[in-house]
Amino acid sequence: MSQLIDFYFDFYSPYGYFASYKIDAIAARHGRTVNWHPILLGPAFKAVGSKPLLEIPLVGEYSAHDFKRTARLEGVPFIMPPTFPGATLAAARAFYWANTIDSETAKALAKAFYKAAFAEGRDLFDLNVVAEVTTQVGFNADEMLAAIQTDAIKNKLKQAVQDSLDKGVFGSPFVIVDGEKFWGNDRLTQVDQWLATGGW
Repeated sequence: MSQLIDFYFDFYSPYGYFASYKIDAIAARHGRTVNWHPILLGPAFKAVGSKPLLEIPLVGEYSAHDFKRTARLEGVPFIMPPTFPGATLAAARAFYWANTIDSETAKALAKAFYKAAFAEGRDLFDLNVVAEVTTQVGFNADEMLAAIQTDAIKNKLKQAVQDSLDKGVFGSPFVIVDGEKFWGNDRLTQVDQWLATGGW
């Protein structure tokens, strides 16, 4: 049995943001480690014939309300970024660049991107914001900005997205533990129970 838990998320996913506060603590309770995988939901939406929640009639109004309600329940700040929804290419590429240097600090960078987007309502389409967050975590922003324009880093993200689709990932957050798939922030309680009991 692998000790790794795979955590797939999009940086502009509010439910992924909520899950980012909890997934590592859940894993640690059971002696596991989380492998973080930023993805882009656009290809997944295309694969399943869907689109961002806020663009779906009736669902959009409900979701906008539920984002705020969930934030209150979980006790975390929540501000919708101005360019939501959209493909956060720069942030995702920056993560995969950082991950080639230090995986734990890359995870800290992912959390910092989420904080910037949904706790501070900042625009992850703005390269200045991406660079500033990268610097705050301790990486060299100029090196990051150069790296995310290279084919090597662009291809890392493309491959990560394709790998996620090949594994059946279609939303954010999406957790795979011991081959079992769990979709959604509200399924993290089941992830915790699965790890505690060995499954059912």
